[in-house]
Amino acid sequence: MDNQTSNIRMITDVEEEETIDLLELVGVLWHRAWLLVVCLIVGAAAAGIGTKLLITPQYEATSMIYIYSKTTSVTSLADLQIGTQLTVDFQIIATTREVVESAIDKLGLDTTYEELISKINISNPSNSRILSIAVTDPDPVLAANLSNTLADELRARIAEVMNTDEPSTVEKAVIPKRPVSPSVRKNAAIGGLALFLIAAAIIVVRHLLDDTIKTEDDVEKYLNQIVLAVIPVDRSIRKSGRSDHSKKRGKKSA
Repeated sequence: MDNQTSNIRMITDVEEEETIDLLELVGVLWHRAWLLVVCLIVGAAAAGIGTKLLITPQYEATSMIYIYSKTTSVTSLADLQIGTQLTVDFQIIATTREVVESAIDKLGLDTTYEELISKINISNPSNSRILSIAVTDPDPVLAANLSNTLADELRARIAEVMNTDEPSTVEKAVIPKRPVSPSVRKNAAIGGLALFLIAAAIIVVRHLLDDTIKTEDDVEKYLNQIVLAVIPVDRSIRKSGRSDHSKKRGKKSA
């Protein structure tokens, strides 16, 4: 029984030693709050400046076409059972090599199909008969021209494949004035928060790894001993003692 009791006490002591005091960690972080604020500001500033200087802004221009032609009737739609499936077909046709390369040739671009296809986004707003053709490029003028040219080539290709009139243009792409990416505010917020968390983690880890005794509370907590007396240290005496010692060394050397 005595051995079991001693073992239980040892396990309890180990668990108490391994318990992390959250309030203590909060106090440590609060004590270093000025450092965390500095890290937050520095991280946000570095990420914001880096975004502006190192990342090329991208502009997006969008044109829209109506996916049904003028000669399509309600009866023919019912017979052919095209609705949503027709929209999916047009989305596939829009990214075919023939449509994209035809737009490249019309604009006289020095690019390949693979490079251009990564800049194109074809989408269909839900519950609509409209197809959106969005092009993203560092040059806002080129983005608008590409979107409009792709829309024209797609309309011609749809008329050829479907053997019907060309779909109508709903809206022409205009030259965008503001970039869609990168977001300076978003990157600055992420950079500031990242450096803040890194600094907080370093402070917490250093505190947990530091097992030195600094205060009378540490003596009671880690050694289970009561502090009988505390001898205060006068820093001014320490500084004056150092200055006197340096003066004596100077006289001896002279």
